[in-house]
Amino acid sequence: MRVANRRKVADTGLPCIDDRLHPAMDRTPSKPLAALWMAGWLALMLIVAVAGREAMRELNVFQLMEMRSIIGFLLLYPLIRANGGFAVVKTARLPQHVARNLIHYGAQLGWFFALTLIPIGQVVAIEFTMPIWTAILAAMFLGERMTVWKIAAIVLGVVGVIVIVRPATGEINPGQLIALGAAVGFGISIAMVKSLTRTEQTLAIIFWMLVMQSAAGLLPGALRLDMAVAYVWGWVVVIAFCGTFSHYCMARAMLHADATVVIPMDFLRVPLTAAAGWLIYSERLDLFTVLGAALILTGNLLNLKAERSGFRARGNLTCSAAAGRSRFFRDSTRNCDLNHAACAPRSIPVDRGRLPPKSGHRLIFAGAKRGFFV
Repeated sequence: MRVANRRKVADTGLPCIDDRLHPAMDRTPSKPLAALWMAGWLALMLIVAVAGREAMRELNVFQLMEMRSIIGFLLLYPLIRANGGFAVVKTARLPQHVARNLIHYGAQLGWFFALTLIPIGQVVAIEFTMPIWTAILAAMFLGERMTVWKIAAIVLGVVGVIVIVRPATGEINPGQLIALGAAVGFGISIAMVKSLTRTEQTLAIIFWMLVMQSAAGLLPGALRLDMAVAYVWGWVVVIAFCGTFSHYCMARAMLHADATVVIPMDFLRVPLTAAAGWLIYSERLDLFTVLGAALILTGNLLNLKAERSGFRARGNLTCSAAAGRSRFFRDSTRNCDLNHAACAPRSIPVDRGRLPPKSGHRLIFAGAKRGFFV
């Protein structure tokens, strides 16, 4: 069991959220509520894919990203103000933020550009290799253990990409390679976010992402100064809004159900996006794309199984340790319930009288190390 204060985060892969800032946050385990929030996530991400393709008809990818970052900052500012102003975004790890955000920026550029080159169903199917690359990088640089299930997931993911891209035919679409490069970039970005969340707050990570990506795209976006037509601005606002609040829906879903319940719901994004491409753009997916997507999604399920197994092992240790420190807990073993929403930070009642004055410490339950690009 880890102890974290308001500015620190336990090794959960999730940000530390002070309960005093969200006193009414409902964390009741409920699969129907999780499914409802995931429906919002799926709808918003589907809109982002369609809006991205429509906006790219008039804008270049640098302009789109610049406008998205600026509008995203305007949406974020009220949250920064509500949490005490810009003091909350102070950081001592600026070089890590710079590296992470430049990689993330390049991945986002590739993702939006790939939307104009290949069917949107293929883009999303290849994007789902992101957790596989994250697992590899986390094992290499963050010291995470590589299990048999994770290795099997990586193998299935790589085979799935080969089936979709089909390099043996000699007719590789550049859009497929760009989408794959974007997925790898997102995987690197998520692995770096896992490292940053050990010391940085959520608002700080998002703030520096928007600031640095706005700075990175300022010059390339300014090279084309002609104003976009009015309807394109509407698509840009839609992208910024949906791209921001889709992650809020995902976070709320994680509060109500375990990751092994929530994440498989996200797999519906592949057939839903393919259906949207067929209905709106008359795109057809061949058998190879369907088979490759099935292999990639199966690999993701195996990766979830690996995380679930690791959680149960760590949870048993933390419950045993908590029982031995009963003077700091009230009925601690009852709160170590792995059947509840294990992926959300879970507050455990603490005897505040036993803690140092003004420490602000709280104990949070170890959560699933999941990541989603912003």
